This record gives sequence, structure tokens and C-alpha cells, in this order.
Amino acid sequence: MRTTTVGDLRILLPDLDPDDLDSTSEVTDDLSDATVENASWRGAELEGVRIRSSRITGADLSESTWEPGTLFGCEITRTDFSGATLSGVTIERCAVTGSRFTGTRLTDIRVKDVLFEGCRFDYATLTRITAAGAVAFVDCILTDATWSSCRLPNIVFRSCQLARLELDSCQLHGADLRGNSLHDLKTSLGNLHGITLNEDQLPDITHLAVTELNLTVQRR
Repeated sequence: MRTTTVGDLRILLPDLDPDDLDSTSEVTDDLSDATVENASWRGAELEGVRIRSSRITGADLSESTWEPGTLFGCEITRTDFSGATLSGVTIERCAVTGSRFTGTRLTDIRVKDVLFEGCRFDYATLTRITAAGAVAFVDCILTDATWSSCRLPNIVFRSCQLARLELDSCQLHGADLRGNSLHDLKTSLGNLHGITLNEDQLPDITHLAVTELNLTVQRR
């Protein structure tokens, strides 16, 4: 069993043996124990597709549609989901590295034991994303993204770019946001209830409070 730790969060990761994987470039309704390299699935309609215990590298899934589906025990590397629509997909025990979700629409997604590292989520729309276990974003770009009605308790962000990330009706209780600039977040304070910060981030929270409460701060 392979694990990694981000902050205080322990994440179960896929433990794949390349000798056990069969090479393919075709997507089927039940893709299992496969290695996929540089496949072009741009604009594909993936209805009910289940991908398990597989390694996907350099694939193009931009502008694709995937609903519903399952992604379990997979390593996803340098894969392009730009402009894709994912709905009703369960993502569990996966490591997603260096992949692009620019402008992607993710709706009703369930995540558990998932590590996103070095990924782009700029201009992405995440709606009703629910964490049922450990989830972390490390060195990710989330600028100008919109998260709505997401339930992500205990999620961890590390060294992420969050400028103009908009949070609406989200529940992040127990989330660890240490090591990120919160100054340009577009959110009410209610979305940040119960999060963990470090002292250096207190000015960012003060800025958000002054903006939300429309306070006038004067120098004597």
C-alpha cells in the first residue's frame, strides 16, 4: 500500500506495477489494468465508463463529456481535460499530476484519497463536489475558478495559486490553507468557517473581513 502525507493528511495512492498493465489506446466501458500513452480522446462521449488500476499519460480528453463514471486506483499524468464536462464521476485513490483542467466543468463529483499535484484548474467550475476522504491540492493553479456548493472538509491546499478563486455556499471545515495567499479570494467569510491558517495569513483574512463588512478604516 502506497501513501503520501500532505500537512496532517494521509492519502492512499495507487500502487501500480508496470508489468501488470497492458498497453492500449482505446477507451472501453470498463478499462482495467491498462497503460495509456498519448491517446487522443478529444471530444469523446464517455457514458458510464469505469477506469480502474490504470496509468494514463499524455492523453487528450479536452472537450470530452464523461457522465457518470468511475476512476479508481489510477495515475493520471500530463493529461488534458480542458473544456471537458465531468458529471457524476467518482474519483478514488488516484494521483493526478501535471494535468490541465482549464475551463473544465465538474459537477456532482465524489472524491476520496485523491492527490492533485502541479495541475491547472484556472477558469474551472466545480459544483457539488464532495470529499468522502483525504483530498489535497499541491502546487496547483486555481485562479479565476468557481466552486459552488462543495463539501470538502479537511481538504489541504499547499503552495497553490488562489487569486480570484470564487467560493459560494461551500463547506470547508477543517481545511488546511496554510502556505497560500488568500488576499484575492472572492468569498464570504462563511465559506472559510473552521479552516486552519498560519499567522502570516491573518492580514489576508482581515482584508476579506473589511471588504465583506464594508468597513471604513481611517488613520488618525
